[in-house]
Amino acid sequence: MTDRLSRAVRVATGGGNLPPPARVGRWRTTFPYHWDADDLVSRRELLRVAVLTSGALFAGTAVLAVLGWLDNRRRGTPTPIIQASRVPEGTAHYFNYPDPDDQAVLLHLPGGEFVAFSQKCTHLSCAVYFQPERQRLYCPCHEGIFDARNGEPTAGPPERRLPQITLRRDGDMLVALEEVP
Repeated sequence: MTDRLSRAVRVATGGGNLPPPARVGRWRTTFPYHWDADDLVSRRELLRVAVLTSGALFAGTAVLAVLGWLDNRRRGTPTPIIQASRVPEGTAHYFNYPDPDDQAVLLHLPGGEFVAFSQKCTHLSCAVYFQPERQRLYCPCHEGIFDARNGEPTAGPPERRLPQITLRRDGDMLVALEEVP
């Protein structure tokens, strides 16, 4: 027992088999932090930084929420689509709106009503297709089903309705006015 104690004293004082601590790399020392450096950050300062960081994150989230609420997400300019007489009742016409890369679908519903929706599913942005035999819009990726009259989801994983495209009829020409989320 005394042999271990004397060995520990020799090691601590720099004697013995180990080199003195000044020559040993910082990564080789057992505990490289000293008690005199312990008071550099107090608990009170750490708590203050944590509260300020949380407050900054809350303020940033509030700013983003307000910006999202103020954002008018309607987009598009009036664009002629097709003549109404060229779309038979109970069928669909696919077109690009509001941008050349955005796909949309125009439906001629029974009763003569025309509606148009974005063709992008609100679940994972897969393409939505019209199924005339069932009078519904269908997303084949995850079997999402939307009502053809209003774009509301009726089955599957989508929880939001399809963005609707407002239409105007100029004589026989159907014109897309804007996309409304």
